[in-house]
Amino acid sequence: MSATGGAGAGHVVVVGAGIAGLAAAHRALQRGARVTVLEAAERVGGKLLPGEIAGVRVDLGAESMLARRPEAVALAREVGLTDRLAPPATATASIWTRGALRPMPKGHVMGVPGTAAALSGVLSDEGLARIERDADLPRTEVGDDVAVGEYVAARLGREVVDRMIEPLLGGVYAGDAYRISMRSAVPQLFQAARTHTSLTRAVREIQEKAAASGQTGPVFMGIEGGVGRLPLAVAASVRARGGEIRTGTPVTELRREASGTWRVAAGEHVVRADAVIVAVPAPAAAALLAAESPAAAAELRAVEYASMALVTLAYRRDGLALPDGSSGFLVPPVDGRTIKASTFASQKWGWIAREDPDVVVLRTSVGRYGETEVLQRDDAGLVDVSRHDLREATGLDATPLETRVTRWTDGLPQYPVGHHARVARVREHVAELPGLAVCGAPYDGVGIPACIASAYAAVDRIGGDPSATRDLTANPVQSLHGGAGE
Repeated sequence: MSATGGAGAGHVVVVGAGIAGLAAAHRALQRGARVTVLEAAERVGGKLLPGEIAGVRVDLGAESMLARRPEAVALAREVGLTDRLAPPATATASIWTRGALRPMPKGHVMGVPGTAAALSGVLSDEGLARIERDADLPRTEVGDDVAVGEYVAARLGREVVDRMIEPLLGGVYAGDAYRISMRSAVPQLFQAARTHTSLTRAVREIQEKAAASGQTGPVFMGIEGGVGRLPLAVAASVRARGGEIRTGTPVTELRREASGTWRVAAGEHVVRADAVIVAVPAPAAAALLAAESPAAAAELRAVEYASMALVTLAYRRDGLALPDGSSGFLVPPVDGRTIKASTFASQKWGWIAREDPDVVVLRTSVGRYGETEVLQRDDAGLVDVSRHDLREATGLDATPLETRVTRWTDGLPQYPVGHHARVARVREHVAELPGLAVCGAPYDGVGIPACIASAYAAVDRIGGDPSATRDLTANPVQSLHGGAGE
């Protein structure tokens, strides 16, 4: 495939029809390629899954996308969803900690405050006093990478990590803040830590720069009918442009032939391509790359995943009382609760409330990295623990009209310390094979814009332009806006 596309762009096979694979297919078609997408599942969309409960359309996977990065919103507009884009009706969230629902503090970057006062009400007096010591502490070296929790605890104390950073990062990665890479997950904090002694001063500078940039508009964006509509719209656009999407077609082998073309085997079916983009989770990518790039495959096999479940509950509105104007709450693991978050979906998204004003929809999420016991419960058990925690947090004691449990086994790749270096090594090995690229959540961020940016960089790479890939490897896409409070 040439860098500029055109009639001679050739045939590109995309393995995987999650949002990354579909975005890659969409971009490759724009560049003039002939495109075939092969997806093992019977549907497209991956972790973006539209569904329904009590007659109301909902998301059963990811429900929002970062709007401060351009890729996701721009792609939605390109595929005809402009009129369906909808910001949250409310972005006022809480933290359920120390026995009460407490307002989510403002003035922080991924839970890291610019001043101790910013976390007043969430932290204890001792925790607030510990933050004040940051200005007097000697410099904390971060080296090539450091765990978010380790660094912040050294500067501000563990309480900031345990009651602010853990629930925020847990909502994105279902991970452990004391393992997660600051360089990969919160790159703006990592860069600040390399150039500042005081972390609180660094956060204030980040906030001042953000204010000076004049960023306006919502931090997050949803889609009326659910974010799960996005992959369906992209798939429709791919097909309308002449691309082929085959679901229920697991790729079993990937080989480069002597002629330089790629042989892609899906069972008994064989497709030949000028270029291949692998847009599947790390274990599946490792299996496909094992023959042609055993070194890349070995790196990908080392990527760990966390499992989680989403419990969606529908209630009759009559007599139901939730915290007014709240989008939901996060739960620090240190408090020993089972759920890690709850979204008051009907209050967060106006379109859900309008679908049926007599129905209220809530979601809870369960499961973090290394926390497997709770996910061994059956669906009824997960509903029970969700209802118990909701009752403890909000007083909600009504019987649901309907419940749905959606399990995402090995759904979220983990970004431990050194993740950026592993990604760089994978791409170095893959670059030795002309016409091959990888993209998706294992590499450049788990959020929707990050996956799309990764896909676009992969299309550029097979077109002969590695600059976007180099930029993503050097400057990871933050998956969550630090001051969002969601």
